[in-house]
Amino acid sequence: MKNFKLNMLTIALVAAGASSVAIAQETQSTEAQNQVQDQVEVIEVRGIRRSLQQSQALKMESTSIVEAVSAEEIGKLPDMSIAESLARLPGLAAQRLDGRANVVSVRGLAPDFTTATLNGREQVTVGDNRGVEFDQYPSEMMSNVVVYKTPDASVMAQAIGGTIDMQTIRPLAHGEQTMVVNLRGERNSLGSLNPDGTENGYRGSFSYIDQFLDDTVGIAFGYAKMVSPNQEERWNAWGYTGSGDDNISIGGAKPFVRSSELERDGWLGIVEYKPNEAVTTMVDVYYSKFNDTQLLRGIELPFIWGPQGNTLQPGYTSDNGLVTKGVYNDVEVVMRNDVNMRDADTIAIGWNTEAQLTDLWSVETDLSYSKADRTDFGLESYSGSGRGYQNGVADNIAFEYTADGSMRFTPTLDYSDTDIMKLGGPLSWGNGLTVAGNAQDGFINTPHVEDELSAVRLTAKRVFEQGSISSVEFGINSSTREKSKRDTGLYLTLKDYPADVAVPANYRLPDVSLDFIGMGNMLAYNSLALYRDGFYNETNDALNDTGRVQNNWDITEKVLTPYAKANVESEVRGIPVKGNFGLQAVHTDQSSSGFATTKDSAGYVVATPVSGGDKYWEMLPSFNFGFEVADEQVVRVAAARTLARARMDRMNASNGYNYDITRAQNTDINASPWSASGSNPALRPWMARQYDLSYETYFGDDGYFAAAVFYKDLENYIFNEQQLYDFTGLPVTGAEPNLRQGYISTPKNGNGGHVQGLELTLSVTGQMLHQSLTGFGAILSGSYTDSEVKENASSAPTALPGLSEKVVNATLYYENSGFEVRTSARYRSDFLGEVTGISLTRQTVSVQAETVIDAQIGYDFSESNIESLEGLSVLFQVSNLNNEPFVTYQNGDSRQVRDFQNYGRNFMLGISYKL
Repeated sequence: MKNFKLNMLTIALVAAGASSVAIAQETQSTEAQNQVQDQVEVIEVRGIRRSLQQSQALKMESTSIVEAVSAEEIGKLPDMSIAESLARLPGLAAQRLDGRANVVSVRGLAPDFTTATLNGREQVTVGDNRGVEFDQYPSEMMSNVVVYKTPDASVMAQAIGGTIDMQTIRPLAHGEQTMVVNLRGERNSLGSLNPDGTENGYRGSFSYIDQFLDDTVGIAFGYAKMVSPNQEERWNAWGYTGSGDDNISIGGAKPFVRSSELERDGWLGIVEYKPNEAVTTMVDVYYSKFNDTQLLRGIELPFIWGPQGNTLQPGYTSDNGLVTKGVYNDVEVVMRNDVNMRDADTIAIGWNTEAQLTDLWSVETDLSYSKADRTDFGLESYSGSGRGYQNGVADNIAFEYTADGSMRFTPTLDYSDTDIMKLGGPLSWGNGLTVAGNAQDGFINTPHVEDELSAVRLTAKRVFEQGSISSVEFGINSSTREKSKRDTGLYLTLKDYPADVAVPANYRLPDVSLDFIGMGNMLAYNSLALYRDGFYNETNDALNDTGRVQNNWDITEKVLTPYAKANVESEVRGIPVKGNFGLQAVHTDQSSSGFATTKDSAGYVVATPVSGGDKYWEMLPSFNFGFEVADEQVVRVAAARTLARARMDRMNASNGYNYDITRAQNTDINASPWSASGSNPALRPWMARQYDLSYETYFGDDGYFAAAVFYKDLENYIFNEQQLYDFTGLPVTGAEPNLRQGYISTPKNGNGGHVQGLELTLSVTGQMLHQSLTGFGAILSGSYTDSEVKENASSAPTALPGLSEKVVNATLYYENSGFEVRTSARYRSDFLGEVTGISLTRQTVSVQAETVIDAQIGYDFSESNIESLEGLSVLFQVSNLNNEPFVTYQNGDSRQVRDFQNYGRNFMLGISYKL
């Protein structure tokens, strides 16, 4: 039987890059491995070309349809996190958060449909749900990242979108002592927008790999430190009034400037032991500590939706129904001096052991544990011209719509005047029950999330020396995941209430400029110090906010997955075929606890503990086959049934219910005294049947062309529906009802639909075209994806979160004689994305199409023939070179801009030294 042709360089790169434990592909033959040992030392490929060749080798050798990105050398991936690297792969797109790539969509499906693994093991998340925030993972810590677009039965962490496996180094496979030091300085082009912020930062990393005791023990250690500045000028709208041809006008606004400092520490430790040829065991530990401190200052402008319902003055200008210029009179504004802080820790520990029992039998055990812990602290501090409605100095504010969709204002007041602007709540936002109507002088949100996952996997493998089936693998994986959320909200009231309080001089800061929206200077002060020094009293929001109580929950998932997979190497009519087929049987036992909430006659929250869950089996067959139709040309076909578990906030057992005493005697379920809305602890996963076809042709080691089409038949989708609910056990006030059942609005598995798409990729070098273009190269990819998902046959299609119809990536580079120049652009069309809303909750909005361009230039002195500079290289990088804003809009009208976020450019200059 003829194997797919891999030259010596490709074999070497596969051997060096195959570090995944649980998603490892079939290794090369013994003869090929011996060839690598005899010849790999003569191969010398550096820089971008090495990275591309290793990524190409992983793609070629995989039996699944995959994309891959590899570090050029240990510790040299240039991106802030692995998210930027992923965003340039075909069919993938990242959503930015505070100017940096954060979460990733695969093939048009939101992060909730994608699973992330580290060395093949599913990872916990610091977010409220399952989508991994990839900015937690320093790029310096990763050797390869492989995106599995088609699963096989041995992939425990399957998902409908795909599985993203981040892979660390294997020190014995690396085979030599290596030490790398990186140091880079960073600066933001906007400067410091807040007087107590900074525009300067730095990054540093250290990696060490070695082997001992006749290459039976290998170690790897890595540390990466980042202190990254980020600035933002944000136009934020409360919303817009009117629709269609009516006068659509701004209802209110909350523009501000933000200065952030993101501090991240990442540690990686690996010990690998191979006492003999039959046994290999490896322990790897990854730890990340993530601290993000944000200083936000701005002004809330309550126009039509303000407490007084300010009226748009006559004489305004409109364009196709949108008011583009006008004046609001008697506006009382709220000045905000806010602080947001996030502390997040993630740890992942794995222990893998492989043993070759005989020439034909081998076994493997894999134990893993991971935990994420996140605490947010969001402090809001209010000030203005007077406490409560109509008690301050009002302003007449003119506004004008700008070409980018934001607004510019012309005020008549000086918002830096300390004789007028004082501490206190100008808009009477108190709830009137536990906090007087004019006594909300600030607010604190402190959600806390814990996510813990442990797993054990046992695998056996039998190799066959004859026949089409080369080996059979079978085993079982057992995992337990526990995730919880605790959400606390606190009203803040000045201890000197009801007096207006001038900001004490020792807390004052230089004024902050809001000139970017025309509002001039604004009073700035250290609100965090005021809070910590005891200027405020606190009142628990949960006393009368049912939603706050419902946002406290615990979820447990116990998953047992026996599986079997057969690996195939054969021929069909003389065409070599390589692939696999198999089956997973997935048993899930899920449960959730939370609170059912209502209010008593006085308006206080009454909370009753509730719980629920479900148990079920799902069968997930799969097959992947690659046909070598010609030399270096492969056609791959794949099919599988896959699942993506529901969002955890939708599996929350909590709900809010209402009891109507006037219906207590009713016996008609449609007129029940009970009603409720909430989540669903018995929610089943999204299920899909997916079909893939791809064609790949390789140009030796220098590049390839790939075309892929896919179709995902969604068996179900999750919609909010009305369903019967048993309210037995919940307290009632007054007469006992005849009915204890009623309807609850809750997420439910409904009808499905489909997602389909096309992906094209071309990787070429200039020398393929002409010798004069040696050193030049390009990687181009584009994808088109569409979907149709309906709640029922008569409903309109639902837009899928995370789906951009068009995604285009382009990287152009030049590398020769030590010089390296690279420019990368990534484009994604409009999509539905998740952003932070009121009280740090997540909400879905339309995100405008964007193109982000990054560039870098560097020189490797190892090519200079100066012996004393061997191993030294320098790098200059610009992120967001084109200063692309992040823009969201609402109501399907791109003119109704909700957010316009200008981040500026980040410049980075650094050196790297390899021993």
